[in-house]
Parts: sequence; C-alpha cells; structure tokens
Amino acid sequence: MSNGSLTYAVAGVDVKEGARAVELMKKHVKETFNPDVIGDLGSFGGLLRLSGQFESPVLVAGTDGVGTKLKIAFMMDKHDTVGQDLVAMCVNDILCQGAKPLFFLDYLATGKLKAEDAALLVKGITDGCKLSNMPLLGGETAEMPGFYADGEYDMAGFAVGVVDEPKIITGSGINEGDVLIGLSSSGVHSNGYSLVRKIFFDLLGMTVETFVPEFESTLGETLLTPTRIYVKAISRLLEEVAVKGMVHMTGGGFFENIPRILPLGLDAHIALGSWQVPPVFNYMAEKAGVARDEMFGTFNMGIGYIVTVAPEDVEKTLSLLREAGETASVIGSVQKGAHGEKGVILCES
Repeated sequence: MSNGSLTYAVAGVDVKEGARAVELMKKHVKETFNPDVIGDLGSFGGLLRLSGQFESPVLVAGTDGVGTKLKIAFMMDKHDTVGQDLVAMCVNDILCQGAKPLFFLDYLATGKLKAEDAALLVKGITDGCKLSNMPLLGGETAEMPGFYADGEYDMAGFAVGVVDEPKIITGSGINEGDVLIGLSSSGVHSNGYSLVRKIFFDLLGMTVETFVPEFESTLGETLLTPTRIYVKAISRLLEEVAVKGMVHMTGGGFFENIPRILPLGLDAHIALGSWQVPPVFNYMAEKAGVARDEMFGTFNMGIGYIVTVAPEDVEKTLSLLREAGETASVIGSVQKGAHGEKGVILCES
C-alpha cells in the first residue's frame, strides 16, 4: 500500500455513512423534543431547562441495555422495536422512585454501520421516549469494525428524572396489610432471554418463523414484542394516590425485585391465579419442564410493574390505572414475616 492511501474508511469506519445515519435519525429525534430542550441536534452536549415546581428537586438516574433479546432482532432482521425496550428498561426503573422523566441518552455500537438500520433503531428509541413524555436529548453511534459480528450491534441507554425529595418513593412506609396491585406486561419484556433462547431454539428446535397456535403468532413476533412503558399511567396515579412502593419486574423476577421495596420483617404474599399469565410463559414451563420457582425467579410471568397501596386506596388505584389503559389487578398483600427478614411467598388460590 502506497503512502497516502490508508484512510479511516479502509480501516473499516465509514464517516460518510455515519453522517447519513444522523440525517435519517434527526426527524425521529426532533419528534421527542419539548419546550424545555435548548438548541438543536449536533452540539457536544444536550441542553434541557429544569422547569416545574420542585421545592427540593432530586435527580433520579438509571442505565440499562436490552440484553440478548437483540439476538431475536438479528434473527428477524427487524430493528424498529428494540429501541422501545431500551427506553423501557431505564425509565420504568426511575419511575419506581416517583420520578418524572426528564431526558434520555442512547449509545449504539456496531461493527459495520448501516444508516437505515441505525435510523430504525433510533425510531424505536423515540417511540419509547414519546410514551415516556421525555426528549431524546442526545446519543452516540459508534462504528467498531472487527468488534461485532456482521449484522450485530449493542445498545445502552441512560434516563434521568426528577422528584421532589419529600415525595421520593422507597417502600419504607409499607406496612402489614398493604395491597400489591399488578400491571400486566406485554410478554417476556427484556429479561431472561438467555433461558428463552435455550428453551425455544436449542431444546425445542424452533425458529423465529415457527407459527405457534397458542401465541396466535410466530415465535419471533411474540418474543420481539416491545417492553411496556408505564410512565403515563403511573404519573397520573401519583397525582391522586399515596403510593407506598413500586416495583419494575426485571431480571430476577418476583423473588429478587419485590423484596427491594419491603421493610425488614415483611413478606409479599402473591396470590397465584389472580392475573392472566401470558401463553408464552406456560408454554415454556410445560414444554421444557421449567419448575415454577425458576419461572417466577427469572421472568415477569405477566406482571410488568407493581404498585403497593393501603387497603383503602385499592379501588381508586385500580380505577385510575384502568382508565389509563392498563390491565390491573390485586395480586397479593404484605404480611408479617416469620423470621424477621423479607421475601416473597407464592400462595396457591
């Protein structure tokens, strides 16, 4: 190779394709902007006014990824939904502290950048941001040749919200007798996909194109269903009900997530059969012989989010959540624990 012929493009990074990707993204990103956003895309940092009536504002931040659910997107060559998963994994977390989402940042890395695919990924992110009432304030798209397999990528996100310090929700005020209300998930959401893939692809020998009558769709369509975002319903609820604790049902299922809000000495008694479990979970349990505790310790089992309220607030909570379009039901209660610790007990109805 002669002098002067070695370029960034020869090394595998196409700067022009990156610029084209940004141009394709701009339309989607600007759709998330609100009056608090200052300036336009392209600055070194995103700017946002901290408006609103907060006597003692506290910032709440969360970061996450989509995990191996991305493998399903690769298999299907469908990239316009996993961005919503990315937003959901971050914003549903900060929502648990009662935060109002302020903005979102994203990071996308791939071996060979394809502008159209990158734009589809960002469209999914902006869909999630619009469901969360927050702008996509900025992001980074990294082309890393030799680091990722052809056609593959990874995504990470970062959400920031704000809450008045006296209104931070921690679960510390939860008492014996309080009630757990579950909000339905849209399916598997974005956790447990290493086990999901092991069951469907390795053990059962299925493909994403396999039509499953129990799902009324192909396996790929079921597994790629975006994670539900609960911001609008919960934000409305917090205006009218004194919510004591909230749980985003992510990795670790019932056994790891619910105790995160329980004071010592209290258990969450979950009434099995009190909500509709989506077919995908029953299918995995039955066809692969996965034990009940393993299912509840890995997956959301049809409950994507939980709010804990006093008994006198149950009916109002259910009414407000259903008015907001959520499928909500009483799924259990808080009871005194036997050994002074905290945990989850699955109760047969």
